[in-house]
Amino acid sequence: MNILIIGAGRVGESVAESLVSERNDITVVDTDPRRLAALQDRLDLRGVAGNGIQPSVLREAGADDCDMLIACAAADETNLVVCKVAHDVFNVPTTIARLRSPEFEGGSALLSKDSGFAVDEVICPEASVTSYIRKLVDFPEALQVLEFVGGLVSLITVRAVRGGPMVQHSLAELPQLVPDADMRIVAIYRGNESVPLEGSTRIAAGDEVFVLAATQHVRHVLGALRQMDKPARRVMIAGGGRVGLRLARELEAGYDIKLIEFNRQRCDYLATQLSGRTLVLHADSTDEDLMEDENVREMDLFAALTSDDEDNIMACLLAKRLGARRVLALINRRSYADLVQGTQIDIAISPAHAVIGELLTHIRRGDVEAVHSLRRGAAEALEIVARGDERSSKVVGRCVEQIALPKGAQIGALVRGLHGEGDGKPGAPQVLMAHHDTVIETDDHVIVFLPHKRMVRDVERLFQVGVTFF
Repeated sequence: MNILIIGAGRVGESVAESLVSERNDITVVDTDPRRLAALQDRLDLRGVAGNGIQPSVLREAGADDCDMLIACAAADETNLVVCKVAHDVFNVPTTIARLRSPEFEGGSALLSKDSGFAVDEVICPEASVTSYIRKLVDFPEALQVLEFVGGLVSLITVRAVRGGPMVQHSLAELPQLVPDADMRIVAIYRGNESVPLEGSTRIAAGDEVFVLAATQHVRHVLGALRQMDKPARRVMIAGGGRVGLRLARELEAGYDIKLIEFNRQRCDYLATQLSGRTLVLHADSTDEDLMEDENVREMDLFAALTSDDEDNIMACLLAKRLGARRVLALINRRSYADLVQGTQIDIAISPAHAVIGELLTHIRRGDVEAVHSLRRGAAEALEIVARGDERSSKVVGRCVEQIALPKGAQIGALVRGLHGEGDGKPGAPQVLMAHHDTVIETDDHVIVFLPHKRMVRDVERLFQVGVTFF
């Protein structure tokens, strides 16, 4: 696929890095030639220096033959104009814009192709990160909570701890040990190594376990792998930028929030945007005396969300040392995130990584409804709709054990009867955990875990409908 990326900032760079690894033809446009040169030295892509809103620059970048344009420039106005020019002048089939402002939402008439800015999809890293963190506040035992099929199914990443009902027991014993928790373990990582999923495999303390379950059963599933923590009630946020403000707004109705911001003018603004329940502090989150005075030791979650990676790391390390139960850092540089994840910092989140899945959903072939990038982009989980019948499909009408998945790939769950699909009978959709004898039916939403991204094309081909399907 020929993909044109406007903007070589942090988001654009991460998007380019992810898409290049999938053998797409990538061209990046940016006004800074030095930034482009550094990107070209590291990745197999083409750089074009110039302003992406100018038709001549887009033409030089190959907009005439472009399949998709992703506008990731710093300003919303630039991204809107680029999408409009790409559609009206070059007839680019798919346009995606990074928009920070909540005034522009997907489906808005302002973004329509007929009379608007011709934006097919909107991505907002700040909104994605806020949603990601919110789930971790709701489920403090989890390292990651990702949703599929409109929130009916969740993929949970959890670190098993000594004392959990399943720890030191084999996978074959799971139904007897936790009969009320309908789940499917799709991957186990011990350090950086994947553990084979066999009946005799035992879950050890410290293992990183990926589990699929109906969202309504998530808390019960978490309790099977580790002792349940007390619910989070007190949250301290360092950084009152876009992410910090969004998170405080979402949490202040049900949590005790303290928001630390170093810039005095920003503090004044935050005080006008938040209710009296949120305490806004003009201070430095790396100040040990301040942290002690504000009782960081009593916090259920400390989230460092400033724009400075080093400050976020230092603030989290300090908060953890002073007694905060759980600490989370927003890390832009991938090398930093890999370095600190799983150390004294419980969770490291990359803003750019949070939106990669949204972009990959539009690039995947076939009826792919959702994509989540896992383990720093090395693995993926896909939601794919099974189409066709037994003659035209390689999956429909077959049980899971008969489907020729790549080695290590797992069908973890499926949702049947969504919106009256399938047999046409009314009723609530069914969430089914996949077993060896589970039969895939037409219109099932199938969730597949892939331990390696290189398996994506094989799985896409597996779900493609043959020529006999009409």
